[in-house]
Amino acid sequence: MSTTCDYLALDLGAESGRGLLGRFDGERLELEELHRFSNGPVQMLDTLHWDLPRLYQECKLALGKAGTGRQLDGIGIDTWGVDFGLVGRGDTLLANPVHYRDARTNGMIEVACRLMPRQEIYNHTGLQFLPFNTAYQLLAMVQQRSPVLETAETLLMMPDVLAWLLTGRRTGERTDASTTQLLDPRSGTWSNAVCSALGLPYQILPELIEPGMEIGPLRSSVTSELGIASAHVLATAGHDTAAAVAAVPARMGAAGSPPDWCYLSSGTWSLMGAETPAPVINEHTYQHDFTNEGGVCGTTRLLKNIMGLWLVQECRRTWARAGHHYEYYELVPKAEAAKPFAALVNPDDPSFLAPGDMPARIAAFCLRTGQTPPADEGAYVRCCLESLALRYRWCVERLEQILGTSIKTIHIVGGGSKNVLLNQFTADATGRVVHAGPVEATAMGNVLIQAMGRGRIDSLADLRAVVARSFPVTTYEPRNTQAWTEASGRFQNLLGG
Repeated sequence: MSTTCDYLALDLGAESGRGLLGRFDGERLELEELHRFSNGPVQMLDTLHWDLPRLYQECKLALGKAGTGRQLDGIGIDTWGVDFGLVGRGDTLLANPVHYRDARTNGMIEVACRLMPRQEIYNHTGLQFLPFNTAYQLLAMVQQRSPVLETAETLLMMPDVLAWLLTGRRTGERTDASTTQLLDPRSGTWSNAVCSALGLPYQILPELIEPGMEIGPLRSSVTSELGIASAHVLATAGHDTAAAVAAVPARMGAAGSPPDWCYLSSGTWSLMGAETPAPVINEHTYQHDFTNEGGVCGTTRLLKNIMGLWLVQECRRTWARAGHHYEYYELVPKAEAAKPFAALVNPDDPSFLAPGDMPARIAAFCLRTGQTPPADEGAYVRCCLESLALRYRWCVERLEQILGTSIKTIHIVGGGSKNVLLNQFTADATGRVVHAGPVEATAMGNVLIQAMGRGRIDSLADLRAVVARSFPVTTYEPRNTQAWTEASGRFQNLLGG
C-alpha cells in the first residue's frame, strides 16, 4: 500500500497568494487550500513595490497551518516571473522588490538595443522583448546609478527570495531565471555576453538549480516561531507558468515529434505556447517575438505573453472606483447580450500595461483605429474577451508555422479556465477543441514536481497522468467559426500585419 506524502505549495500570483496542502498517494493528488491572501502593488513615493515583508508573513502563516500536527515531505514556492530582490552583505535584504508594472523601465528596450543589436540580444536569450523583463529593470537601475544595485551581492528572483528567507540559502531556480532575458536557453547558463554588453553586474547572478532539487531545511528560527517540525524547501518550477504547464493533462506524443496540442495558462496574463524539447530561436520566432522559457525535465516553453484578463480586471476596478461594483457573474450576461465584434482591440497595446482607467484607454484605442467605442459595461467586456480569443487564434496559427505541425487541441489551465464565455470564444475563434482545467494547475505542478524530486514520480508523462486521473476537465467544441474568420481580418489590421 502506497504511503501518502504531504507537500505544501506556496503559490503566489500577481493578485493573490495561497498555501495549498497536496496529499499524494502515488496514484492521485488531493489539494486543500489552507490559507489565501491578497497581493498587489504598493505605491511608495514614485515607485510601485511589492510588499515583501507581508508576503513572507503570509507564507509563514500558511506554513504554520500546514506544519501543525504533521510532518511535511516538502515545501515548494512558485511566483510570477521577472521581478527580484537584492541581497547584500550580512544577509541583508536591501529594498522591497519593485513591481514589474512600474514606469522605471520605460524606454529601456531602446537603450539596450543601442548597446547590443536587438536581434543579437534575441539570439543570445531567445526571449521576447517585454519592457519589464529583468534585464531592463537592471538596466534602469544602472542608468540611475542605484546605490542599492551598487551594494548588492546577490540577485534573487521572487521565489528564490522567499526560499532564502525560509532557509538561508541563495539559489536561482532555472525556470524562473529563464524569464530574465539574461539566461542562454541553449547552454542553460547566465549570458555573460548580454550582461557585458548592457553593463549589468554578472557577478550578482546566483547559482542555478533545477526543479525538484533540494534547497535546504527551514531555518531554526522559522520552526521555533511557528512551532512546527523541521522540513525541507524544494525547488519546484519557481515560475508559476512553468508549474502550470507541467500539470497540463495532455497525452504526450512520441519523443522528438512536434506537439499536436498547445497550452494556454489563463489569468491576469495569458501565456500561450507549445512544449518543445529544445529552444526554437530563428528568424520566425524573432519576427513574431516568441519567447523560449525553461520548462520541467529539460523542456522549453515556446510561448507568447498576452495581456490576458488584466483588461477586464482593470475595467472592473475603474467602475468600482466610480461606485459601480460588478461581480464577474453579473457582467457575463451583459457581455453575451452585447453586439458581436462591434469593437476590437490589440490586447497587447502598450497603453494597456499600467494600472489605470482601462475603459478610457480602450475607448481611446477604438477612436484612433476608426472604431466606435463600446457603449456600456457589457460591450467593454465583450470587446476584451473577443479580442483575447482572436489573439489566441493568431498565436496558434504562428505556432503551427514555426513548428511545422497541426495543433488540434488547446488546453486551458489556471483561474481563467473557469471563464466559460472566454473558453467558448477561444474554441470558436481558433476552430480547435478546448479542454479547460484544472483551475489549480499551478499548485498541482508545484506539488507533483516536489514529488518527482523525491523520487515518487518518474517522468513528466507520469506527472500529467496523475493530474488527468485526479481532476476533471470541461470540453468546448468550436461553433460559428465563419463569423470569427471574418472578424480575424479586422483584428489582424489592428496588429499592424
